[in-house]
Order: sequence, then structure tokens, then C-alpha cells
Amino acid sequence: MLILSRKIDEKIKIGEDITITLIDVHGDQVKIGVEAPKNVKVFRQEVFDAIQKENKAAVAASEQTTSKSAIDAVSALSKLLKK
Repeated sequence: MLILSRKIDEKIKIGEDITITLIDVHGDQVKIGVEAPKNVKVFRQEVFDAIQKENKAAVAASEQTTSKSAIDAVSALSKLLKK
């Protein structure tokens, strides 16, 4: 991890396309600005974690549905073949 000290209005560059600007420091709170291309998604960590959790839950639910559908299809086919 790179740790940098910055004063208000000073910037940090990440690659050629991303700029972080220190906007304000008030007590234990720091405000930063992030300039990045529209195709770069920028999230607070807690929001990113919530999105990841929801995505994993959606995949798990989809896998369960797909698995149940496959079992139902095999069961129905098996019943047809027994006739």
C-alpha cells in the first residue's frame, strides 16, 4: 500500500485517467474528489461489498433454480419414457 500525505487541493494521479483531489479535512473526516472515465466504476468500499454480496446471492439463487429445473425436466422425461 502506498501512503501519501496531501494538503487541501493537492492531487494524486492513478495512471493517466484517474485523479484524486483532497477537497477538505474537517476533524476526522476527509473529503476527496475522484475524476475518472465513465467506464471506471468508483464506489465506497461498503457499497462495493454490498453489490458483491447481492451478486453472489443472485448467482446462487440462479444456480439453484437451474438445478431444480434440470431435475424437474429429467423427472418429467423419465415419466414419459416409462409410459
